[in-house]
Amino acid sequence: MAENSREQIWPALDYSEWRETCVTLQLWTQIIGKIRLALGPWINHSWGVTLYVTARGLTTSLIPYGSRAFEIEFDFIRHELRIITAEGDERVIMLQPQSVANFYRQVMDNLADRNEAERNAGSDPVRSR
Repeated sequence: MAENSREQIWPALDYSEWRETCVTLQLWTQIIGKIRLALGPWINHSWGVTLYVTARGLTTSLIPYGSRAFEIEFDFIRHELRIITAEGDERVIMLQPQSVANFYRQVMDNLADRNEAERNAGSDPVRSR
């Protein structure tokens, strides 16, 4: 592949222009990684906490959650964070300028709302470890 073609496909990123976004994204991914760490099976050196690259962003892959499972996906094309259950339910949080604390609160509120809905429907309560 010619050098010009590579630069057209993968343009250079000027870190100074997106430094704040990079730092925020790192903290957001750490929040999602901690959820995976808390709920997923333990693998030596926390190797199971890895976020996997997808065609649209990053994903936790499937996380066991009581008798159910879900995944959390960063969709950088649509600027969304999706919490998707194995049953097909989906919650969406817009990825927009906001504090890390606000992002954390939105993620945790969405997970708590999901847990409360399951309890009200009479399904087994989801227990955190």
